[in-house]
Amino acid sequence: MKIAIVSDIHGNLEALMALPEEYDELWVLGDLVNYGPNPAEVIDIVRRKASLVVRGNHDHSIGTGEDPRCSAEFEEMADATRGYTDSVLSPEQKRYLGGLPMTLQRTVDDCRFLLCHAVPSDPLFTYCRPNSPRWAKEVSDMPADILLVGHTHLPFVMNIGARQVVNPGSLGQPKHGVPHACYAIWEDGRVELRSFAYPVQETVRKVHGLPIPADIRRKLANVLLSGGSPSDERQP
Repeated sequence: MKIAIVSDIHGNLEALMALPEEYDELWVLGDLVNYGPNPAEVIDIVRRKASLVVRGNHDHSIGTGEDPRCSAEFEEMADATRGYTDSVLSPEQKRYLGGLPMTLQRTVDDCRFLLCHAVPSDPLFTYCRPNSPRWAKEVSDMPADILLVGHTHLPFVMNIGARQVVNPGSLGQPKHGVPHACYAIWEDGRVELRSFAYPVQETVRKVHGLPIPADIRRKLANVLLSGGSPSDERQP
């Protein structure tokens, strides 16, 4: 069994379409929408191709109308693009986002997986960085061998005793310093973090055409082009 694991697509159709793997199953760890220009198309592809999908804080926000509780640096961008995302999704697509499960469990080849967007104790919102001591507490009573999470957009694999925490990073809005889409592959009992270049300039072109303030468009483009902060100005 070969499983492709992605998270935080954020309406980035080009990154999703460029995923280079042949896989048996696709698992998605939340945040299909917001920030990016193609939320409807991303939802449709995920619904068609993914075997497992959990709800992210931005999915929850669009699906329920609640605050996504973003960091101060991204709050303004989230607010501006939330209006756009809401305007282009159908009522049925919004119901789909709001109805996604907070967590999922799956066993494959005797390996038990737990999927959530943030952390098991707070599946939507808690921002837990790589190497945080909190992970040990999160997995201490976990009914699984591998915890799959997203939310931070930072890829990592951490071993805690016999358990493992895996964050594939962000497919659609990477923040690890390189503008490459990130994902993970689980196969034959092993997890591998991978990344790839995608047509980021096409996504940026679409971002600049969004009906949102120009300064927000510039910040969103900077995040995509730098793989980091909205204040960065680097080119890929």
